[in-house]
Amino acid sequence: MKKDNVVLVNRQDHAIGEMDKIEAHLKGALHRAFSILIFNTKGEMLLQKRGNQKYHGAGLWTNTCCSHPRLGEDVKQSARERLIFEMGLDCELEFLFSFVYRSNVENNLIEHEFDHVFIGYSDLQPKPNVMEVQDFKWISRTDLRAEIEDHPEQFTCWFREIVAKIWDNISAVYSL
Repeated sequence: MKKDNVVLVNRQDHAIGEMDKIEAHLKGALHRAFSILIFNTKGEMLLQKRGNQKYHGAGLWTNTCCSHPRLGEDVKQSARERLIFEMGLDCELEFLFSFVYRSNVENNLIEHEFDHVFIGYSDLQPKPNVMEVQDFKWISRTDLRAEIEDHPEQFTCWFREIVAKIWDNISAVYSL
């Protein structure tokens, strides 16, 4: 499931072209992405620790799954396929919100994404793809908040942005 190109977009999320993924991250080109948050019936969120071979964010904790859809792909369908590929989970996804962020990351790369955030629910135990994910954990709202406050450097920049955006309504998100 290798995806070498990303979809370049404007701030209204209209596709304006494609670019090699690494080139887009070197130039800081705005491109389309998605992030998935999976919760269980205990109200815990499923986090993954990114694989050590990732070109950025290696070894950092993040949301359940994230990636980039291809040009012409339905974002929600692409997200669901990636969830199966990375975490071995399949569940219905609901669109939560979109946002644009820009952040310098390691290896002289720039994350500049129009990120579509989806939420889903599952009590199944994930079966992560070891080429993508080195670890995972279910975490309570209280423990997540404490870990991010105490060790923000252990989390990806986009995940911290997502959590900051939902924090005021996180009780509602956890219980959706």
